[in-house]
Amino acid sequence: MLGAKHRDQQPPPQLASDRAETMQGRVNRLFKKEPHAVDTVQRGRGAAGEPEPDAGHTHTHTPLSEVTDRTLDAKPKDIEPIDYENVLLQKKAQILSDPLREMLLFPNEDFQIKILKRHGRTLCSTVPENARREAQSLLVTECIKTYNSDWYLIHYRYEDYSGDFRKLPNKTPRPEKLPVHVFEVDEDVDKDEDTASLGSQKGGITKQGWLHKGNMNSAISVTMRSFKRRFFHLTQLGDGSYILNFYKDEKISKEPKGSIFLDSCMGVVQNNKIRRYAFELKMQDKSSYLLAADSDLEMEEWIGSLNKILQSTFEAAMQEKRNGDSLEISDDELTCQGKTEHVTSWESMHYELTKSTREIEAKKNEGRLKLFMLDADSQKLDFSSVEPDVKPFEEKFGMRFLVKCNDLFFNLQSCVAENEEGPTTNVEPFFVTLALFDIKDNRKISADFHVDLNHPSVRCMLSNSTTTMNGGEGLSSSQKSINGIPENLLQYPKQGIFSVSCPHQDIFLVARVEKVLQGGITQCAEPYMKSSDSAKVAQKVLKNAKQMCSRLGQYRMPFAWAARPIFKDTQGTLDKNARFSTLYRQDSNKLSNEDLLKLLLDFRKPEKMSKLPVILGNLDITIDNVTPDFPSCVNSSYIPVKHFENSSKVLVTHEVEEFFPCIAKLSQPFTIYNNHLYVYPTYLKYDSQKSFAKARNIAVCLEFRDSDEEESQPLRCIYGRPGGPVFTKWAFSVVLHHHHNPEFYDEVKVELPTQLHEKHHLLFTFYHVSCDNSSKGTTKKKETIESQVGYAWLPILKDGRVVTNENQISVSANLPVGYLSYLELGMGKHTGPEIKWVDGAKHIFKVATHLVSTVYTQDQHLNNFFQYCQKCDSGAQASGSELVKFLKSLHAMEGHVMINFLPTILNQLFRVLARASHEEVAVNVTRVLVHIVSQCHEGLEQYLRSYIKFVFKTEPWNSSKCKTVHEELAKSMTVLLKTTADFLTCNKLLKYSWFFLEALIKSMAQHLIETSKLKLFRNQRFPASYQHTVETLVNLLIPHITQKYKDKPEEARNANHSLAVFIKRCFSLMDRGFVFKQINNYIKWFSPGNPKTLFELKFEFLRVICNHEHFIPLNLPMPFGKGRVQRYQDLQLDFTLSDDFCKNHFLVGLLVREVGSALQEYRDVRQMAISVLKSLMIKHTFDDRYTAKSQQARIATLYLPLFGLLLDNVQRINVKDCSPFPINQSSNGRKEDALLGFQTGTTTTTPQRSGNTLDNSIHRDVFGVISGTASPHGSSTPSINAVRHADSRGSLISTDSGTSLPERSAEKSNSLDKNHGSCVVRCDKLEQLEIRSLLMCFLHVLKSMSDDALITYWNKAATPEMMDFFTILEVCLHQFRYMGKRYIARY
Repeated sequence: MLGAKHRDQQPPPQLASDRAETMQGRVNRLFKKEPHAVDTVQRGRGAAGEPEPDAGHTHTHTPLSEVTDRTLDAKPKDIEPIDYENVLLQKKAQILSDPLREMLLFPNEDFQIKILKRHGRTLCSTVPENARREAQSLLVTECIKTYNSDWYLIHYRYEDYSGDFRKLPNKTPRPEKLPVHVFEVDEDVDKDEDTASLGSQKGGITKQGWLHKGNMNSAISVTMRSFKRRFFHLTQLGDGSYILNFYKDEKISKEPKGSIFLDSCMGVVQNNKIRRYAFELKMQDKSSYLLAADSDLEMEEWIGSLNKILQSTFEAAMQEKRNGDSLEISDDELTCQGKTEHVTSWESMHYELTKSTREIEAKKNEGRLKLFMLDADSQKLDFSSVEPDVKPFEEKFGMRFLVKCNDLFFNLQSCVAENEEGPTTNVEPFFVTLALFDIKDNRKISADFHVDLNHPSVRCMLSNSTTTMNGGEGLSSSQKSINGIPENLLQYPKQGIFSVSCPHQDIFLVARVEKVLQGGITQCAEPYMKSSDSAKVAQKVLKNAKQMCSRLGQYRMPFAWAARPIFKDTQGTLDKNARFSTLYRQDSNKLSNEDLLKLLLDFRKPEKMSKLPVILGNLDITIDNVTPDFPSCVNSSYIPVKHFENSSKVLVTHEVEEFFPCIAKLSQPFTIYNNHLYVYPTYLKYDSQKSFAKARNIAVCLEFRDSDEEESQPLRCIYGRPGGPVFTKWAFSVVLHHHHNPEFYDEVKVELPTQLHEKHHLLFTFYHVSCDNSSKGTTKKKETIESQVGYAWLPILKDGRVVTNENQISVSANLPVGYLSYLELGMGKHTGPEIKWVDGAKHIFKVATHLVSTVYTQDQHLNNFFQYCQKCDSGAQASGSELVKFLKSLHAMEGHVMINFLPTILNQLFRVLARASHEEVAVNVTRVLVHIVSQCHEGLEQYLRSYIKFVFKTEPWNSSKCKTVHEELAKSMTVLLKTTADFLTCNKLLKYSWFFLEALIKSMAQHLIETSKLKLFRNQRFPASYQHTVETLVNLLIPHITQKYKDKPEEARNANHSLAVFIKRCFSLMDRGFVFKQINNYIKWFSPGNPKTLFELKFEFLRVICNHEHFIPLNLPMPFGKGRVQRYQDLQLDFTLSDDFCKNHFLVGLLVREVGSALQEYRDVRQMAISVLKSLMIKHTFDDRYTAKSQQARIATLYLPLFGLLLDNVQRINVKDCSPFPINQSSNGRKEDALLGFQTGTTTTTPQRSGNTLDNSIHRDVFGVISGTASPHGSSTPSINAVRHADSRGSLISTDSGTSLPERSAEKSNSLDKNHGSCVVRCDKLEQLEIRSLLMCFLHVLKSMSDDALITYWNKAATPEMMDFFTILEVCLHQFRYMGKRYIARY
């Protein structure tokens, strides 16, 4: 710590005698009048806190806005940057010979293309092996490319260094424990705290009560009205001194309104001139405090207590002085000792002193922390500049939970084996189907999950009918495999993983229970609803079940249902304690999903649920949370997920597909291949048909076919039920007994082919099933058990899109060849074969379909756009106006579709942009891009960032076929920014400009790498036309930023930041001199006196630019001069912001110049400017590429003009009469600037050099002796007494010396040249935080710069600069000195 003495170092003798005054010096508060101040209140040294009343004087303050307007009405001089590339060529030999040439040159291969392998959740690709070969549609082809392609990104080798210092790699963390140092100021603290805690253990004096407080000094006359009633509390501090705090009320636990330190008090006397019962506290600085009690007794008690304190303090001070005198050595004794010793010459003394000093410094530097390591700002967590973490696209799920099916138990139990040997089980097979229903959204939100919980002995009852049921195949399929998994492992699932994106309490897990068709639901359920004589009933039911299983085993009938809630709240907390409700009998008239949702609405109403018929049984199904690495799991397409254990005993868990709502904010880009169609036969109205004699027990058989020819066969693409093969050729619906108009609730899952065509269709065959269970019925043939009673078909494609939602179709009595070609023409005419329609070709069959596909879309506009693009790619003549029409239609694309197919859509749009032959096409492509980007920013911005970083890739450049994306996109952006009529698109472009500018950068980088242009000179990499386009784009963006910051603040801020990032990245790609010009063009739009928002925009821009990873090489820290190649040792250092410095070291010169200009503004602007500068210097300190001392010294040369900047503002920095601890300020900068106690004058003048305590006549040779560069002999060398301070502590607490030192205008002629324009400078003081930050930067430069550079500075500086330089050092001692534990505890 600066200013603190280590206990091993003995203090100077003169300081030991002044220890009694130390406390006074720490608490003094003295503010003298500034020049041009108007009637400023002078406050006493002993007080801290509440301002005294002003009686009889009026305060006038000039508004700060007027000060700002008058202060900087002169704009700084524009300085053109160097031609960076030419300078590198001209000084090539000098740079290569420089030992630190790595600080002057960009590294080779600064960026490169990086391919990251796409890693999905599954063990193998989700895209079928033959999908790429089969795909013909452009949309399908491009989707498959998207899901198969690896991640493609531009990798910048030093990108980790391009952010804030907090994001630097290998940044040395602050040590958890710092070395323990004991300072003499703290030696007695622990002892004092143990023996005297607030005076309670030393018998200290304490007192409290109400007093009236006034003030008495030379500036204010005290009247009766000036007294304020305050509650005073007298207490003893830990160091033994006393303090008198005063409050507004008796709540002394709060912060006091003010304090009077009694160690500065000289006496207490009675004073009844102004008020009765008054007494006066006289302070050492000749100020006084006037207090008054309410009675004579109270006054005497207070005076007595205070006098006792003063007496004890005086005795303690005298005892300390006597102890100090015994240790002092007189001057005479010192002189006698000196005579007997060997007289050493000045030269040898200086040599030995220098040598020992260097040895001591070398030891001290071992393990010493960097200067900024302990700075408070370097430890703050600031997330304002942190860019979002961008990750590749990945499958995302909602709240996932595991459903484990354990058992289904009914009251009828028996042994089903013929020999009656075996376990007791249910007397017939039952089948469970699980699904999620959301009664809030009134829809089903998951696919069906089918479970077979039957005992193996019960399953044997169905063995005779499995061939028909399973699509023509038996169960001997253990040799087959699906995606590497033996098929038998997938046949009997018992565990399923469900996912819910929007969990809430109104989501239910519903179980539907089915059984083998036997008859009516009421009749079949009756035995299960009675509890008496169950054994006899069980045998009867078992006998009947065996007969029906052998005849109708492939047909199912509804039986029962149950439900249970899933979540406790909207956070996704599982309700694990809930159980399934009792089993309710199915109602044949209320089977649909809509009817079930109505029943669930009353689920929590016992009075209504009690009316439903109950079946005696229990369904044991539990739910639990799922870990991300859940083992042995397959997705909804039966593709094994990672951590799959492929063994014969493994229990495979199935993921159940979630049906996402068509809401954009809940959608996500598709990342895997998935192509499922869910088919729902819902209703058949057959009561009016006359084509068939019997059509009551109707079953629907569904097939998926690709032809209507005579010998065509159904495709094996339907997902099978438990116990059968994984994929079957057909699926049957449930059967309702004796219903002419049956309802169905079945869900059939179909795996669609990769490429659909016009012949693909769903074929429905209707069967009448005979349920007669008489003795004759057992001998009937299969043909008499089921008979065909109609056909219906539904083509999959309509207008190139998959048919979805509910469809009403006709039923035919026959199925002729070529039935798909039948077309009704009207007037009784048709084309195609003759078809016998049932019920006059009325639409009597309802079927619904739901598409869950990542390669087909239901959006007409998107589908039409890709179809037209495919038409153009196939060789058809592309019409610009026609393409524009399809592009404009994309604005009507549904939001969720846009998100789902986002990567594929953006890829196609950029492809069209690069191939555009008309400007109108390119502009409309950009308009669509703006629309898509704006839609995705509604909480989905991360998808755009993932696309740009990992997916975006332009086609290989071919000058004859297409242009580059960056050229066309930049041109289109300029057109949109110029278009004043379409202001909505323009504003969106500004708001989301980051997307387009990053696309430009990635396209440029890819173009340079793929065309091998990285080896060319920077000015040859891009054509002049493109540079002109970029310059036009930048010049169009800037006025939008500077003019829309009020009306469109978000758009202006986003565009400003995006432009800064774009320009920063251009340093790695383009001519760096050209990029400098763009920065210069930007800065020209700003001027002093701008509103605060414009300053924020400017310094945010500079912050981003200066954080470039190669900021040091961009500033060329090397000598610039004429003639032969110079050595660094011969460098003519710039200590001021000269034109040459700002030109040669453009970025750092621009930043320091802008900081200097900002110091003349109000507080908020000053702080943001200082913050940018300080953060940049902290970054240099922690950058592990520049750890060597020589490297840090070279960097310091770039910041030497900071000396001149601080010297120009020395009168504003020289604040040594305030606490070194920062004070929290309010957020209103203008108000605070006007109300700060020490800023008494707001009028601006030409800056005057502040003085300091050094004598005016000191010659620069003195500093030569100090630095070791000049001989101490000479006639001009003053005596030591001439430069010794009378009181070093007094100098540290002196007030502003701006009025104590005459202006040295006569001595300025030989000072360092300065170039700050003609503006006048503010003279008000800077705030503590600002001063400390500037001084930290100053000390860092001073510490890092080489000895030669410092000596050069001292030799070039005139005496006034030297005085101010050491004044700043003295302020550093005050600002950063260690005050001791007592002071810290006090403040």
